[in-house]
Amino acid sequence: LDGEAVKSCTILAAQADGCSITTIEGLSKDGVMHPMQQAFMENHGLQCGYCTPGMVMAAIGLLNENPHPTEDDVRLGLEGNLCRCTGYHNIVKSVLAAAK
Repeated sequence: LDGEAVKSCTILAAQADGCSITTIEGLSKDGVMHPMQQAFMENHGLQCGYCTPGMVMAAIGLLNENPHPTEDDVRLGLEGNLCRCTGYHNIVKSVLAAAK
């Protein structure tokens, strides 16, 4: 929302009125995946795909604030997103790969 990562489930439509909104669907440019999407694919950072949009968007927000995170930084930055499939190892690996 205006370049800041927010949880869409806690934002009312009225709060977003007049704001710039970027969703995961808006990341790909000319059919080329965003580097974070590419990193998730290459590092198997997804399984069922349910949490993937939130994880990718949160990870991008994290790297916007901290371009060189540690593993602990990544885990802390993603703690608001729940994944029941992967155990987070490959998700964290994906974010760290995208940060390189």
